[in-house]
Amino acid sequence: MTLSKALADVTVLDFSHLLQGPFCTQLLADMGANIIKVERPGVGDLFRTMTFNNKWVGPGRESPNFLAWNRNKRSLALDLKAPEAREILLKVAEKVDVVVQNFRPGVMARLGFGYEDFARINPRIIYCTGSGYGISGPYVSRPGQDMLIQGLTGIAAATGRGDGPPVPVGAGFSDQIGAMNMVYGILTALYWRERSGRGQEINVDLLSGMLAHQGQEMLMAMNFGEDFERPNSGIGHPGMEAPFGVYPTSDGWVTIAMSPFKKLVGVLGDDSLLEYDDPKRLFDERDEIWEKIAALTKTWTMKDLMEAMLAVDIWCGEIKTHLQAASDPQVQHLDAITSYEHPTAGTVKVVAPAVKMSETPAEITRPAPRVGEHSRELLAEFGWSSAEIDAFFERGVAAEPEDA
Repeated sequence: MTLSKALADVTVLDFSHLLQGPFCTQLLADMGANIIKVERPGVGDLFRTMTFNNKWVGPGRESPNFLAWNRNKRSLALDLKAPEAREILLKVAEKVDVVVQNFRPGVMARLGFGYEDFARINPRIIYCTGSGYGISGPYVSRPGQDMLIQGLTGIAAATGRGDGPPVPVGAGFSDQIGAMNMVYGILTALYWRERSGRGQEINVDLLSGMLAHQGQEMLMAMNFGEDFERPNSGIGHPGMEAPFGVYPTSDGWVTIAMSPFKKLVGVLGDDSLLEYDDPKRLFDERDEIWEKIAALTKTWTMKDLMEAMLAVDIWCGEIKTHLQAASDPQVQHLDAITSYEHPTAGTVKVVAPAVKMSETPAEITRPAPRVGEHSRELLAEFGWSSAEIDAFFERGVAAEPEDA
């Protein structure tokens, strides 16, 4: 154990797949936690088979989806339906601190890997379950996928133009919020265990998480009995008045947030807009105002308009693509983009850990693993002999890469 890693004495048995659970355990891994990723022999995490636009990374054709959420982990490939695999995992669980899983409710318990199964042999264990809709209720059998949750919780209905369809956020937002909530729960449980000596069960669902992260929007709607109405101009938030929104320039787009209307009028140089400088009119007539502002902003280059607005302290920014964001000077200054070497994907560019710690910094020490890459290493660490491990491989209970 090294004191430079804050979570170096925390071992996590990770049964999770796809995005929510793996992002949670990657965040813990970046801070030094020992993550044992349990995967199906040969196939592994379902994310290994998924990609965007049929694009794969490196000569080994690795999934960008999998590589994004699984660095700093070791892979143990086991057939969970084999009785011997259950014996292996219960023995491993005697020494682990945390279990993470995001299978559909009931699956792990049926396999003999529920909270009660582990707590009987290790009362200090912290067992965190991620799900779409919780562990019971009318939606419990529904698939809990990100876009479905965005649709159910109001965020899609509140996003986009009023004369267009609902618009989901262009990233796995619900899953990533769920991952953050899982980490929050796990770290809280670890702190409480230090004082009480006892573990506990944690349940995190995407539905509750997305509602909680729209706290101000939900409070407004429920307490006033009114839903937000999206403006046709596509202003960035349906509860905001003009000039809040996205505006065209001659060579791109800019965002303008909460800013004194008179300052913006001064920059744009059209005093006729001052007739709208009233809180009620700025909200009620925001579509008309947006059209008039947009007609003026599109005569500017993005650079010139940004410089003019920033000079008078207007809250504004450029609209950038993912590639443009990666080369942004502030992003570069923050060292927010880094890379690691992968045995079959080669050099993989990734987003660096986002939380900066003065004494225990997060770091990337391992690439995302191949399926079963660390099966032999991990089984040996938990006490099985080389002969016993070879027998597990021969019987198909455990597996390692074919070229191992």
